[in-house]
Amino acid sequence: MAKGVPNKPKGKMSAYAFFVQTCHEEHKMKNPEVPVNFAGFSKKCSERRKTMSSKEKGKFDEMAKADKVRYDREMKDYGPAKGGGGGDDDDEDPNAPNQSPSGFFLFCSEFRPKIKSTNPGLSIGDVAKKLGEMWNNLSDEEQQLYNNKAAKLKEKYEKDVADYKSKGRVDDAKRAAAKATTAAQEKEDEEEEDDDK
Repeated sequence: MAKGVPNKPKGKMSAYAFFVQTCHEEHKMKNPEVPVNFAGFSKKCSERRKTMSSKEKGKFDEMAKADKVRYDREMKDYGPAKGGGGGDDDDEDPNAPNQSPSGFFLFCSEFRPKIKSTNPGLSIGDVAKKLGEMWNNLSDEEQQLYNNKAAKLKEKYEKDVADYKSKGRVDDAKRAAAKATTAAQEKEDEEEEDDDK
C-alpha cells in the first residue's frame, strides 16, 4: 500500500530497483551487522550491473514485467486515480460563499503585486518567502490592522453562509412542496380519466 493514501497499491518496481533490492538482500546476508552507506552501495550496484550479461539482466526484467502486471491489476481495482486529488471539490456548490481570507492573506494580496513589479525575476516561492518575511517584520499593531479587516470579512462570510444554508433549505422545502403538488395533480388527473371511462 502506498504511503498516505489508504488502499492505494504499492508502485511498480523497475528492473534496476529489483536488482538493487537483490544486492541489498545479499549484502544483509553476508554482513548483517554492517550498515549500508546508500551512496556508496548504489554506486557499487551500478558498476556491478554494467558488467552483467543480458541473460542476467533478463531475470530482473522479467521480475519488473510481472510486477507491472500486478500493479496494473491492482490499479484497475483501486479506482480513484482519475480526476486528480480525489477531494470533495466535485461536490462543492459554485453558488456557495467563498471562505474569508486571513489577515496574512489580505496583506499578501496587497503587497504581492508590488514585490513582483520591483523584482520581476522572483519565483512564486521566493515571492511567498519575501511576503512571509515582511509579515513577520510588521509590528503587532500593523498586523492587527489586517487581522481586523479579516475579522470583518469573516463575520460577513458567516452571515452569507447562514443565508446560503437557509436559502438552500427553503429551496428544498419549496421543491418538495411543488413535487407533492404535482404528484397530487397527476393522481387527480388519473382518477378523472378513470371516471370518464
